[in-house]
Amino acid sequence: MRYGWRLLLLSALSLVAAHAPTLAQQSTTVRVGHFPNITHVQALVARAFERQGRNWLGEWLGPGVKIEWYTYNAGPSAMEAIFANSLDLTYVGPNPALNAYARSRGAEVRVIGGAVNGGSALVVQGDSPLSKPTDFKGKRIATPQFGNTQDVAARAWLVAGGLRITQTGGDAHVVPTSNPDQLSLFQSKQLDAVWTVEPWVSRLESEAGGKVLVEEKDAITTILVSSAGFLEKNRDLAKRFVAAHRELTDWIQKNPDEAQRMAREELQASFRLDMSPELVARAWSRMVITPDTSREAFQSFVTSAQKVGFLRDTPDLSRLIEAP
Repeated sequence: MRYGWRLLLLSALSLVAAHAPTLAQQSTTVRVGHFPNITHVQALVARAFERQGRNWLGEWLGPGVKIEWYTYNAGPSAMEAIFANSLDLTYVGPNPALNAYARSRGAEVRVIGGAVNGGSALVVQGDSPLSKPTDFKGKRIATPQFGNTQDVAARAWLVAGGLRITQTGGDAHVVPTSNPDQLSLFQSKQLDAVWTVEPWVSRLESEAGGKVLVEEKDAITTILVSSAGFLEKNRDLAKRFVAAHRELTDWIQKNPDEAQRMAREELQASFRLDMSPELVARAWSRMVITPDTSREAFQSFVTSAQKVGFLRDTPDLSRLIEAP
């Protein structure tokens, strides 16, 4: 009898050993990017939940799936990470996603969800007489990064107002500058204006005496993007991530006070950005949090990008937005 049990035990151990490589192979890492901005609130809240011991996204993705977070200052850097196959999904602005889609002839990037509309603006000095594009001749306007959504918006607004703007100069100087540096340079009057997103718009107002000249209330600010390769190989996983993203967005919409607190705590914990409840509430009032987007909404970005030379041709947008 003992011998029989021993054979059964050895057989069971053999089965475990035989399947161990398979189980190890089932372990999957999903690499997700975002920026340290309130307009990337879904990522901030998801990370804050993780610190509390609740893996909101992981609950949807299932056992054996790990999320690794990566942060960027602005969209072009995140898109380069997609091209380099070092990122699977990212929260990003529409212009870098559109540019990456056009550059790859639709082969590398897919928009799989919305995140935030609004929350971006052009801020000028509090005592500034600047009021229209032609007033900006010879002035310095900062944007988060060359080719990002606010950079394209600033250039397109100046061009539409009659100024000649090139990628390296022109009638006004559009200066790509990281958000933290924008604040200090604006405070020291080395910048005439800044076109950026929340919470930096509100910080420029409250900490540097700036005033909003142009506010993009309805424009898409943040979307959820997947690399085309990840979507093709892991469609079910991407589908579950989008479902988690939508549910989390719904929770944020229904619990704004708690979501704001969690976003503040995450900005402090991960990025050492200390923001008051009043500042975040002010930024929040400019945002529309939504998981939805549409191909039609991207047409204005195509027009703006063409005006300022970031897109030469009109890309076929038929494959840009794809539900997993």
